[in-house]
Amino acid sequence: MALATLGGGCFWCLEAVYQGVRGVTSVKSGYAGGHLANPSYEQVCTARTGHAEVVQITFDPAVVSYADLLRIFFTIHDPTTLNRQGNDVGTQYRSIILTHDEEQTATARAVIGEIEAAGLWPGKIVTEIEPLQQFWPAEAEHDDYFNRNPFSGYCRAVVAPKVQKFRRGFSHLMKAAA
Repeated sequence: MALATLGGGCFWCLEAVYQGVRGVTSVKSGYAGGHLANPSYEQVCTARTGHAEVVQITFDPAVVSYADLLRIFFTIHDPTTLNRQGNDVGTQYRSIILTHDEEQTATARAVIGEIEAAGLWPGKIVTEIEPLQQFWPAEAEHDDYFNRNPFSGYCRAVVAPKVQKFRRGFSHLMKAAA
């Protein structure tokens, strides 16, 4: 098993998508990239801790590659907006890849080059790439958020369209229906 740690706006969106990816065994929302130990959601939302909302994905690289996880990542969020995803504004919503080793760093750079060459986004990709220093798990109420709250306004307006975009573009990487 391997780990990937990604931030692309609200962690509820990323969690909901990656839960449906074949080879992913768990997705945990949390915080990384900041300077405060064990921050709370409320502290991170002030944008003063330096943390990004991230997900830590446990996956089987024999089933799904790290590069494919990144291709999904660059499709389901806008990597060209600095410190913002839609109406969510602040450094905690920045696009960031927190790598676990040099191979992930190289793969992240290669996939960014691939995405830019394909012209998937009209603007320049501003996604940060940096080594993961520390991952702090989010509070329990953030776990499995979309599945527990599918009819909330945010989930219907923001999360559900990202899940649908994943399903349309990456059906070959979806888990089989149970």
